[in-house]
Amino acid sequence: MTRAWKLPLLLALCGSAVAAGLTFSGSPATAAVLLLLFLVLAGLQSPLVFPRPVTALEAQRRSAADGRPVVLWRPGCQYCIRLRLRLGRSASQLHWVDIWRDPAGASAAREANQGNETVPTVIVAGRPHTNPDPAWVRAQLSPPV
Repeated sequence: MTRAWKLPLLLALCGSAVAAGLTFSGSPATAAVLLLLFLVLAGLQSPLVFPRPVTALEAQRRSAADGRPVVLWRPGCQYCIRLRLRLGRSASQLHWVDIWRDPAGASAAREANQGNETVPTVIVAGRPHTNPDPAWVRAQLSPPV
């Protein structure tokens, strides 16, 4: 769990150091802008951007009950962040499994991707799809007509 926070903390600390240096050198406005930029980047890299993760077993159980896709992801993954941001509010309808927190989720990702923990892997009706288009994932949430 701690490795999920290493990059966000490093970004926040670096931003603070740069902002402090710029403040002491007489550029407080630039310091504020850069600190804000570093904090936004840290926030995007953190697990806070994603809905609360569940275990792989719980996600499978919920998916079987409601038919919604399961997303295997990990913090810091640029493709996972892209998927999350492009899904917008509909992301909360998916079942998110953090493979760094759940060994069963990591195993499911490896099983779906020839031994690699490639994410995001979206599982729809038991079939894995690696790094799918967010529009396609959103379409999977719509009930069939």
